[in-house]
Amino acid sequence: MSDVGDATVPEDPGPPADGQGSVYVLGTAHVSQASVDDVHETVDREQPDVVAVELDEGRYRQMQGGTPDDIEAKDLLSGNTVFQFLAYWMLSYVQAKLGEQFDVEPGADMKAAIEAAEQNGHGLALVDRDIQVTIQRFWTRLSLGEKLRMVGGLALGITDPRTVAIAFGSVVGLAVGLLFGTVIGPWFGLEETLALGVTDPGTVQYAGALGVGILGGLFVGLLFLPSLGNASAYTGGVLSGSSLRMVAGAVIGVVTMLAMVTTETFVGPLSAGTFESSGALTIRGVVGGVAGLGLGALVGAIVGVILGAMTADVDDIETIDIEEMTDGDVVAAMMEEFRRFSPAGANALIDERDAYIAHKLHILRSQGYDVVAVVGAGHKAGIEHFLANPDELPAMESITGTASGRRFSIFKVFGYLITVGFVAFFGLLLMAGVRDLFLLQLFLAWVVFNGVFAFSFARLAGARWTSAGVGGIVAWLTSINPLLAPGWFAGYVELRYRPVNVTDIGRLNEIASDTSKAAGEAVEEMFNVPLFRLIMIVALTNVGSMIASFLFVLFVLPWLAGGELGSVDALMAELLEGARNSLDLIRGVLT
Repeated sequence: MSDVGDATVPEDPGPPADGQGSVYVLGTAHVSQASVDDVHETVDREQPDVVAVELDEGRYRQMQGGTPDDIEAKDLLSGNTVFQFLAYWMLSYVQAKLGEQFDVEPGADMKAAIEAAEQNGHGLALVDRDIQVTIQRFWTRLSLGEKLRMVGGLALGITDPRTVAIAFGSVVGLAVGLLFGTVIGPWFGLEETLALGVTDPGTVQYAGALGVGILGGLFVGLLFLPSLGNASAYTGGVLSGSSLRMVAGAVIGVVTMLAMVTTETFVGPLSAGTFESSGALTIRGVVGGVAGLGLGALVGAIVGVILGAMTADVDDIETIDIEEMTDGDVVAAMMEEFRRFSPAGANALIDERDAYIAHKLHILRSQGYDVVAVVGAGHKAGIEHFLANPDELPAMESITGTASGRRFSIFKVFGYLITVGFVAFFGLLLMAGVRDLFLLQLFLAWVVFNGVFAFSFARLAGARWTSAGVGGIVAWLTSINPLLAPGWFAGYVELRYRPVNVTDIGRLNEIASDTSKAAGEAVEEMFNVPLFRLIMIVALTNVGSMIASFLFVLFVLPWLAGGELGSVDALMAELLEGARNSLDLIRGVLT
């Protein structure tokens, strides 16, 4: 393999002709048979020194039957690798669907260009930017809303939009309802209203036994849930394996807690005061949760109907004339639509690549080579503009790095606030003179609660015991550190046993496009693809830790505070006392 300028050329075209070379840019549709024919006709007619193709070295090697590189385990700790693959999957899924409808393999135009160069003895230049750099820059430029819309678009391509909307609305509604019922509502004086006027201590204790029993049983039951890859365990209704495990755990927990309250056999933190404070939380949580669940399902159903109407004609792709994709007006309209969706994403995916490819072609032209450049129709206008005005080309260094286009992140700020809040919480309690045993109980509860949720959700995604264990062990620390996530560590270990590369994306596209498969069967097949399993392991481990942190503040902290201090109000009083003592200490040091 030799080099022509700064462009990789697998086949040496020989010495360039004297004088300035030329570039003929051929815009193609990557899934169009007419474009394949046009490539052969153009190369035969122009007889160039070099045929340049919109490929990088990795995609060229894969197209030639080579094996793509696996993801290195160390790269996963960058935090974005899995999500970049997710973006790559979404982009390739759209192209694969078009190719399937028109019986043309995606990338057929590039294959035709390679074949034409080989048949005519021309040089071949790979002039596109590394796909990993492009996807990384594309992903980091997207806003949170744009990322959610992209993920939602992929989900809607596989699942009924009404199902997605109702499920998402119900989950969000339930979470908001629980938060309002247990925390926000009482701040506005709605504590008694949300508790339905139930104030009898005995009744409240029994309600607490129900709440603690159900949550405790479900908490333990998490450890024994089967993997989502075993879809049959979740699609069997109330008799499914997962349902029976969770129900059994909840029943055992409730029976045990009710027995303790009935016999007044209180042990350790499970005191009468604990059950009473837990009972108030349980009643308010049930009221808020039911209301939120109902409202969320209603809103989700409305959104689902709207999405269903908007996507009703998505599959009617036969009405589009694929050959029109090479028409300038149509391509311009498509590019404009994408720019409206994400201007920053379009810059990374389209404009920067136009400039990168134009750089490579300009070098070849300057060296005296006549070049036919086969590129996607959407890049033709931008490349030709830069070739006509090379002085407008941005510096190569500015479009080849992988630094994030967004320096400010609201999530990092929020994460730092959590870290500061965590340290301040324990520091203020220490300054207030709270018993060391209570502080130790709080810390151990945080470690165990985060660990069990992260471990269980990792196993739910099909992680090995060792991978899930590592995620669970570090979950307590990563929950208060915005620069780390337990899913990265679980994924790091998982990659030691389960290599992942870009060929997995093709397998996922095949599964997603096969409408003959039942949903459960499709899910099981997807979990057999290493990339999908890795994405689920990383994502669900992180989700498990996030849920644990939320539930800890919502339920575990008030429960422990109620047992040790009598109420959440008493805990707040201790924090204020700690703040006063800290200020007094600072004044003493300064004076």
